[in-house]
Amino acid sequence: MSTFLLAGGGTGGHVNPLLALAEELRQQKHEVLALGTKQGLESRLVPNRGFELATIARLPLPRKLSLSLFAYPFRLARASLQVARLIRSRKVSCVVGFGGYASAPAYLAAWITKTPLVVHEANALAGFANKLGARLTSFVAVTFPNSNLRNAVVTGMPIRREIVLSASGYDKQQARVEMGLDPMLPTLLVTGGSQGAKTINETIMGSVDHLIAAGVQVLHIVGEASELKEYSKPGYVRMAYCNAMDAAIAASDFAVSRAGSSTVSEFAACGLPAAYVPYPVGNGEQRLNAASLVENGGGLMVSDAEFTPGYILQTLIPVLSKKSELAKMSAAAKGQAILDATERLGDLVSKAMDTGNRD
Repeated sequence: MSTFLLAGGGTGGHVNPLLALAEELRQQKHEVLALGTKQGLESRLVPNRGFELATIARLPLPRKLSLSLFAYPFRLARASLQVARLIRSRKVSCVVGFGGYASAPAYLAAWITKTPLVVHEANALAGFANKLGARLTSFVAVTFPNSNLRNAVVTGMPIRREIVLSASGYDKQQARVEMGLDPMLPTLLVTGGSQGAKTINETIMGSVDHLIAAGVQVLHIVGEASELKEYSKPGYVRMAYCNAMDAAIAASDFAVSRAGSSTVSEFAACGLPAAYVPYPVGNGEQRLNAASLVENGGGLMVSDAEFTPGYILQTLIPVLSKKSELAKMSAAAKGQAILDATERLGDLVSKAMDTGNRD
């Protein structure tokens, strides 16, 4: 039995693959220790899945010239030494990082202690931490083939196995009944992530009548931060958060969503085509996350500014009305999925350990 330190957090794109690999390693009877921060999503999700979480101070890289920027290298060095002590005390055999605030110190700590290191990048565009990690190891895994990390292995996105298995095993009509929907009507799933997406929510609310009139029912996950007024109408089901995404995906024929790496990968694995509305702030990684899938016919891409009621009327409703088109898009989406991503990443971890043990 070996001990693994899995570092990452902040967003679902970092936490979800961490947990998928953690489950795989636990099934193999290995010990798993996660590293994150007290503020990130990992502080809730990791303990909920029964894994130990060690925390370090949140270390955002200052973007502007300031005293914080000059202090950053010293804070990073202090955190790295803290993680190095953890690696030694727990006799960690391998460090696997997924990006986020906790990863950069973990990468430097692995280098300091000469511990085998593997880096997994969820998005098409890597951030500072994973760019650093990729310089410290030759074992780099990426989710998408258009990644900006060179000499990396495309393993895909490790996703929750239960989502794919459960969604594929569901009877579509039964899933619709469970979600409070009509079992016979085509269904549009709308989600903007756990906090919601203002543009998506407002555009859908401005188009509900047109969608229902076209014979399409809507399952709308508005997010826990949504400020939408209460609304109820036959053919429209709203919830702030969905604890049964497998049923929601199984019930749906098409989706409207942001293009986070986990979402794109889960929809593809389940064969659910979608109109992806990339988050308009940042370095554009969400557009690149969905680019290959869209280019191969597994979905549509629309900018945040262009996702309007007019787009729904002129583009989305015509697509939803064609069963044959939806079937083609579903098959294309599934054709882009990497269903054994967790196993592929696990194989890369084994190679890193074998190489490290020979050195």
